[in-house]
Amino acid sequence: QVQVVESGGDLVQPGGSLRLSCAASGFTFSRYAMSWYRQVPGKERELVAAINKLGSNTTYADSVKDRFTISRDNAKNTVYLQMNSLKPEDTAVYYCRARNWPNEYWGQGTQVTVSS
Repeated sequence: QVQVVESGGDLVQPGGSLRLSCAASGFTFSRYAMSWYRQVPGKERELVAAINKLGSNTTYADSVKDRFTISRDNAKNTVYLQMNSLKPEDTAVYYCRARNWPNEYWGQGTQVTVSS
C-alpha cells in the first residue's frame, strides 16, 4: 500500500539546522512531484518548497528562500528538506506531499519546534 512517512522533526534552538526526510513507497516515486508543506494550529497549511520529478526544478516560499533546500533521491524514494538558520516562526508540523494528477498522497507530518 501507499506510504509517505516524514521524519527528522525535533526541538532546535533559533539559528540551528534540521534535515527532514520523507520516505515513500507503494507508488512510482520518480513519476511524482514532491513538496513540503507546514501548518500551525489555527492556520491553513502552506507550501514551503516543491521539487519536480527529476529534481531539476525547485520552488520556495519567500519566507524560507536562501535558508531551506529541497532535494530528492529517486533511487531511495526519498525527498529531503534541509532547514538552516531556523527561526521561531518556522515552528510547525511539516508534511510531505506526492502528486501526479489525479493522484495525491500525504504523510502524517513531523513536528519542528524552534525555541530557546
